[in-house]
Formats: sequence, structure tokens, C-alpha cells
Amino acid sequence: MAIVSRSEAQRRADEIRTFQRELQTLERDAVVSLTAEQREAIAGHHRRLLSELADAFDIDRDGHAKQLSLGMRIASFLGALALGASVFFLFYQFWGLFSTPVQVAILLAGALGSFGATVWVRSRDGSGYFAKLAALVAFACFVLDIMMLGSIFNITPSDKAFTVWAAYGFLLAYSCDLRLLLVAAILCVVSFVAARTGTVCGLYWLDFGQRPENFFPAAAILFAVPQLVRHERFPEFPAVYRICALLTLFLPMIVLGNWGEISYLDLDRKLIEVLYQVLGFAGTTAFIWLGVRRQWPHVVNTSITLFVVLLYTKFYDWWWEAMPKYLFFLVIALTALLFLVVLRRLRGAAAGGARP
Repeated sequence: MAIVSRSEAQRRADEIRTFQRELQTLERDAVVSLTAEQREAIAGHHRRLLSELADAFDIDRDGHAKQLSLGMRIASFLGALALGASVFFLFYQFWGLFSTPVQVAILLAGALGSFGATVWVRSRDGSGYFAKLAALVAFACFVLDIMMLGSIFNITPSDKAFTVWAAYGFLLAYSCDLRLLLVAAILCVVSFVAARTGTVCGLYWLDFGQRPENFFPAAAILFAVPQLVRHERFPEFPAVYRICALLTLFLPMIVLGNWGEISYLDLDRKLIEVLYQVLGFAGTTAFIWLGVRRQWPHVVNTSITLFVVLLYTKFYDWWWEAMPKYLFFLVIALTALLFLVVLRRLRGAAAGGARP
């Protein structure tokens, strides 16, 4: 199968290094014994493959290079933030000195120029770090341009701006294999869907955050995307969609489980809070089971985290005032130990089910 993305190439390189370490262990333990010709043939094949992958995708060949790559990702992110802030303050520093036609020209040039720079850097940057920095700056320029154009021409604010930002974010995310921009685009989609849901229910679109149930349709859409759209070239993207879907679903439930008066439901506040607490516990448990069954560790970990947040929130409501503090934290510690036991059993069951 042809390798078409840097993340796929990096995963292949990691598999080669893992195989080499395991082969050394097997030979040391006298489990297998290769001839010198076989060992050299395998090593030569791996050297050629790693060299080809490094030339095509600028992968990390060893652990030291991987550590340096982490630093490069952090530097790229911080650099993008700094450049975006620089563009923002540069606009506002001299904006009033320009006439309206000049302002419009600057905004269009900024959007088109940053996109062109991203495309140019992407074609010449095998590592992807500089392309990701350029893509983040391009997205920041585009968002700022839409906002400034609306201000210049006194356009009534609309939730439709989220769709434009989302489309541009998805374009850059899939072009540059950038998960951070994918998250930004997903947030725009969530905001648009929540705003439209609030509008249907009688709210002004800017007030969509006042009713947490507005976010539930967006959560369903996000979770369905990786099931309906194949991501062979972007194997890390489905996890981003699912994690964002879980957060979009359960964070509003946590809010409603504590402040039932902001719900659409015309029920007693306490009843609403109990209802969403039950749904939160049942839902996170169901997704833990689904994650284990489908071998989605990101779903399992996110669901466990949300379950713990729900549980500890209830512990605080029930016992913080009633218990001595040493006893309260003892209960927390015992609960953590119980979680360890349960998760260990789940891991054992999953391992047993995976055996041929």
C-alpha cells in the first residue's frame, strides 16, 4: 500500500523500530535465530525504506529526532500565535489612517496572500512544520478579514460567518494535515449548529450558549462524520472528531446537571438536574463500553475523564459540607482505587477478547 501522508510514514517508521527492538530481544532469548544473510537483508530493506520515507516526508528516524520534533511543533504553534497577534495589532494600530478602499484592498490582500504563502510553503516544506505555521496564520487572517469587512460595511452579525470560517478551516486542515485547525473548524461548526438550533427554539442566535441543549445536535453530527467519511490519508482525524463530539455532548450535560433552570425542559429544576446526571453517567458508561469494543482508546479515555468529572462533581455536592475534609478526600482516594480495579478488569477482558 502506497504511503501518502507524513503521519502514515511516521507510523511505518515507528513500526520498523519496534520490530528491530523485538527481533533483538527474540534473538537474545534464543527464540529465533537468523542467518547473517537474512539479518542483513532485513536491515538493508529497512534502511532503504527509512531513507525513502525520510526523503519524501522528513520523518523522525529515532527517538532523539522525535523529541526534537515535539519541540518544533511547540515552536510552530507559539510562532503562529505570535504572528496572528502581530497581524491583529498591526491592523488596529494603523487601521484608521486608511480610506475604505485601501482597507478593503489590504484585507483581500491579507487573505489571499496568506493563503498563497501557505500553498507555496506547503509545496517546499517536507516536514510540514512551517506549512502548519503558515496555515494557522492564514486562518487567523481570514477570520479577522471577515470580521473587519463586516465592520467596514456595517453588516449585521450573522451565524453564517461560522460556515465560512469552518469551510476555510477544513480546507487548510486537510491540506496541511493539521489537527489544531481541524479543531478550530469543528468549533465553528458546533457554534453554527448550536446557533441554528437556538434560533429554531426562539432564541437570538448570539444567545445560543444560554441553553446547553443547543449543542446536542452538533455532537451527533461530529460523531457520525468519521463513520461516514473515510480518512485513509488522515488516520488521526477520526479521533479528533470523536473527542470533540464527546465533549460537545457531555460538557453541556454536566452544566445542566448542576443548573437545571437553564434547560428547555419545562420541569422542576431538581428533576432536570437528576435527569441529566443520570444521562451523563449512563452515556459515559456506554461510550466506555463502545470504545473498548471498537478499540478506540481516545473514546475510552475521554469518556472515563468525563465520568470522573461527573462523579466528583456529585461527591462535592453531596459530602463537601457534610463530611470532615479528611474523610471526603479519603472517599475520593478509595473511589480512585475502585476505578483502577474496574479498569484493570476491563483491560484484562479486552486482552482476552483480542486473543486468537
